[in-house]
Amino acid sequence: MRKRRIDSPIVGAARNDNESIAIREAVGYLPINNLINNEDVVVITANMVNMNPPHKAVVVGPESLREVIRIFKDKNPKRIVVAAGSGGANTVEVLDYFGFNNIIKEEGVEFIDLNSGPFVDIILNGSVIKESKINKLVNEATIIVSFTQLKAHEEATMSAAIKNIALSWPPAEIHGYPKKNLGIHEDLHDFIVSMARNIPIDMSIVSMNPAMIGTGPSKGIAKRTGLVIASLDPVACDTIGARLLGFRPQAINYLFKCIKEGIGQGNIENIDIKGINIQQLEKEFSKMAYGSEFAIDE
Repeated sequence: MRKRRIDSPIVGAARNDNESIAIREAVGYLPINNLINNEDVVVITANMVNMNPPHKAVVVGPESLREVIRIFKDKNPKRIVVAAGSGGANTVEVLDYFGFNNIIKEEGVEFIDLNSGPFVDIILNGSVIKESKINKLVNEATIIVSFTQLKAHEEATMSAAIKNIALSWPPAEIHGYPKKNLGIHEDLHDFIVSMARNIPIDMSIVSMNPAMIGTGPSKGIAKRTGLVIASLDPVACDTIGARLLGFRPQAINYLFKCIKEGIGQGNIENIDIKGINIQQLEKEFSKMAYGSEFAIDE
């Protein structure tokens, strides 16, 4: 795997009822001045998992996607590509149904369906899946962005930046719907780690406006918290997301393994949270999600 463009344990945190404003503020805390140049190919992997709507915390919001696109347009890269690979529906149908296609057209960027080819082979060396085909965009991308929501998840325990990449990129044309035919879900955590080893995530944007609690990826309870976190380190980002759901990294198998393998920073004491400190984040999230304010790390 190529190294991430910038290795930084900073996590930016913001709260605003307008998700787009919160996204821009959270990203603004990150050291991104030297992240993008005019030769870069920026690939924004947006969570478009199925036909359940954004207000249920299942897919990202169209206007929020517009804001993420504009953040990178401001940096004048060579190409911006929105890429998605739905796990429970035809990606193009999801794109059309929620108006993502209009956003992409209006912003003048490209779209690529990760469920289709042309493909290249990627060596994963996982316990079940040793290799897979994947869209050739993986070799063209110089900056990969994960944009998704925070969710409790019935199999992965949590779904955030790392899982979004791991389950968006494998093509349904090869793995089937919901991407189970070749064994991804026989050891899902191992597969997520295998993908994290091979696809670097240069920026993670995880929204909790809304987040999904209870269970996921589609049948949980959506809670609007107004919170967004962002980082250039996907492990640091997911570690903070895990704390908000009440977990230490050790409780989330894929995250614990990513930390052990040095994919990113998972020690909360070494993560520099800017904008809103961890105790306040936990209080605000718990109050909005569960109706009772508490701080796990107080």
